[in-house]
Amino acid sequence: MIHTLHLRTQHRDEMIDITDRVIGLLKQDAIQDGLAVIYSPHTTAGITINENADPDVKRDVLMRLDEVYPWKHPQYRHAEGNTAAHLKAITTGSSHTVLVAGGKLMLGRWQGIYFCEFDGPRERTFRVQFIRS
Repeated sequence: MIHTLHLRTQHRDEMIDITDRVIGLLKQDAIQDGLAVIYSPHTTAGITINENADPDVKRDVLMRLDEVYPWKHPQYRHAEGNTAAHLKAITTGSSHTVLVAGGKLMLGRWQGIYFCEFDGPRERTFRVQFIRS
């Protein structure tokens, strides 16, 4: 079964911790062992796994992505004006796979799963599918 979840982003660029939502689905589906696939169907948003203990990490990541991919650049040609959002989404990727064992996500001690918004605020979706082993 593929789960489709909805969220409303608040800022142009933000990282939203979706770990608990994925864990809730894992418990709901009673998956003991296998894989969790988390996917973003958007070209200006991504999925990543990173530290979820210190909120400054999110701030630092978003700051550096803005430095590497500035919102405005004289050579950008995309008519919608959101080339930076597309580049950031390419950098983070559209999906991640997490191992599941003993009914738990096998994330590291400080890891969390993030939906990364790069062209908000918007209504967004992401998808989760569990593959039993």
